[in-house]
Amino acid sequence: MRPSRAYLIWIHVAAVVMALVVLAPFAWLVISSISPSAELLSPHPHWWPDHLTFERYRAIFGSEGGGGDVAANFRSAMINSFVVASVTTAVSLVVGVLGGYAFARLTFRFRRTSLFAFLAIYMLPPIALVIPLYLALANLGLLDTKVGLVITYSSIVTPFCLWTMSNYFLSLPRDLEDAARVDGCSRMGALVWVILPLARPGILTTGMFGFLLAWDEFLYALIFTSTTQAKTIPVAIAEFTGKHSSDFGLIAAGGVLATIPPVLLALAFQRYIVGGLTSGAVKG
Repeated sequence: MRPSRAYLIWIHVAAVVMALVVLAPFAWLVISSISPSAELLSPHPHWWPDHLTFERYRAIFGSEGGGGDVAANFRSAMINSFVVASVTTAVSLVVGVLGGYAFARLTFRFRRTSLFAFLAIYMLPPIALVIPLYLALANLGLLDTKVGLVITYSSIVTPFCLWTMSNYFLSLPRDLEDAARVDGCSRMGALVWVILPLARPGILTTGMFGFLLAWDEFLYALIFTSTTQAKTIPVAIAEFTGKHSSDFGLIAAGGVLATIPPVLLALAFQRYIVGGLTSGAVKG
């Protein structure tokens, strides 16, 4: 039955309202990043600046790094965050896909116990693991290194990927996999040629959320890094706040730049995720 005109109008109005609620904070962040400091500190709010300024972006991309120039050091933090988050996502996805498939398809002792143990590790508060992780990285000489952050973040993202992928593999039909094995395909071959193409939406979605977990992490990066060699974006933005003053415009500019990679990632894979979720495993 075709929906009524009133229903369509209500749906579109609700969508517009929801879009405004979601996009309004980001729009204000962009406006704050190009507003003069005097207008940001004014008791009367300026919804649009009288004079646009891009000095903060010039300071981030135009000045030389090193020393105490926190704006210039933000560039290094962006590169560090991208490298750490990408490597962490790749490692966690490989372990999550292989381990999730094993938990979903194989039968062995303590299978559910092991899976819930990984979930319990993921649910532990990060502050409870700071001291043991710090001592472990210090003994390995990995403090203030990107490798140390990758190892630390993998301990967070891998249980998430493992749990998510195991549940996703359980939702896939066994028939196609069994048919491939009857035709002579090995278990690993069935995983590569049959299961992984069907699981592409789950893999992309899990990878996106894993990337965001590593991209936004603040506590471990703050404690385990001390120089621009390994500092990430959340730590660099926190350094825009000084002891006696805060550059709110520079914080806003850093926030805008920090949101660009996740947004581009979501836009790049949106078509594959939506298309995969809406298509069935068997097309008749």
